[in-house]
Amino acid sequence: MNLSLIDPFVLAQDYPDALTGKLRSGHATCIRFNRKGDFLASGRVDGIIVIFDVETNGVAHKLRGHTRQIQSLSWSRDGRYLLSSSQDWNCVLWDLKDGSRVRTVRFEAPVYIAELHPYNQSFLFVASLFEDQPMLVDISSTIPNKRQLPSAPRRNQIDGEDITEKQAAQDAKHTTCITIFTALGNHIIAGTSKGWLNIIETETCQTIHSTRLCNGVVIYLRLTASGRDMVSNSSDRVIRTIPIPDFSQVDLDIDNLKIEVEHKFQDVVNRLSWNHVAFGSTGEYVTASTYMNHDIYVWERSHGSLVKILEGPKEELGVVEWHPNRPLVAACGLETGRVYIWSIISPQRWSALAPDFAEVEENVEYIEREDEFDIHPIEEIHKRRLDLEDESVDVLTIEPTKGEIEEDAFRMPVLLDVDNSESEEEVVAVGPGTMRRKSPGEGREWMNGVEDVGSSNDRGTKRAATNGGAKFSYKSRRR
Repeated sequence: MNLSLIDPFVLAQDYPDALTGKLRSGHATCIRFNRKGDFLASGRVDGIIVIFDVETNGVAHKLRGHTRQIQSLSWSRDGRYLLSSSQDWNCVLWDLKDGSRVRTVRFEAPVYIAELHPYNQSFLFVASLFEDQPMLVDISSTIPNKRQLPSAPRRNQIDGEDITEKQAAQDAKHTTCITIFTALGNHIIAGTSKGWLNIIETETCQTIHSTRLCNGVVIYLRLTASGRDMVSNSSDRVIRTIPIPDFSQVDLDIDNLKIEVEHKFQDVVNRLSWNHVAFGSTGEYVTASTYMNHDIYVWERSHGSLVKILEGPKEELGVVEWHPNRPLVAACGLETGRVYIWSIISPQRWSALAPDFAEVEENVEYIEREDEFDIHPIEEIHKRRLDLEDESVDVLTIEPTKGEIEEDAFRMPVLLDVDNSESEEEVVAVGPGTMRRKSPGEGREWMNGVEDVGSSNDRGTKRAATNGGAKFSYKSRRR
């Protein structure tokens, strides 16, 4: 929509108010916007990653490489690389320039979540593993370099006393559930199963500070775009916002550092649990999807009050994401796997079409000007037309717009193959006016290869797998 046709008072609204669209390509389990916000990556149950174009709601790219459900997605700063973690115990770094796999890292346990370094050219990431210690992985070389991160909190910097045997036994039971980088990537913030926050130095992999956040499990952590604030979701049904200091300061006293909770958001009446949390585009709002409920809550941080409850789909919502620079919220349904989008319904301001155009509430009698319908000579009209043609029109200069990326920044090529897109009903045409539903294994031949050659006892038989999953045999004839 033309920006000049939108009411400026509508543009001033910072949070969405209505369900405006749906996206569907398979069963989505996790979603993530890139830094610019023009693409939305969606991880599916079958291990395929679908990238949507936000402006057109079409499929821009598809990435195939995992065999099980996608757990998390992480974009690089320039939008060229995408890191995916899956239940198949693998993390894959994708190059979106051609859709190839740059690195594939295999772990000894399923991966909760993996996050790329914000500035290290996407070749350093941290991964949280199921019932195992988190890993800091360097994939700049062909063989990945894995370094284990500690999960035990640094108690001696907090209590001012030596660690007893009882405390050491308790620290051994800590497991890290979530790890994220700070804004500059010099430190890692880790949340444990006992409610502790550990600040780990990236270079040395040592815990420099620990603090008790809650009594439950720290489920999820997310920073704002500036990295100055953090939101946490824990099993005690409380969402917390925490100001994060700059750990890279030289004069920062780590021993006396205190990380305080700014706001606590919860549903006191219904005691709802939260599936996923996210910050708004400016960091002024916090949104969360609810457990066993189909609503999305939006709070304002300045007053700590609830400002909006987004309604729409009649199913429970999982991962929720806020657009980086627009009042747009996307969430994926747990039952159908659709991606729902909430935004602002903006009425068009038709008075912007012409300088003298005016909108009226009712019919008004028009009074014409004295010279409005005068008939001019043909020579004068021809002279005016020639004068207009002599004016030079600049059609090459592109004026920069707000939020536009640099000229040399990476732009992802868009997939133009319509066959790789999936419709809402996932049906294909088999003849004139005849449709059928896609087979469960259709489109996944890349996992096992297209051809399957028979055994040595039947060398004359060659079997080829088709899209429908059926196999046809062609036997050689002897003359």
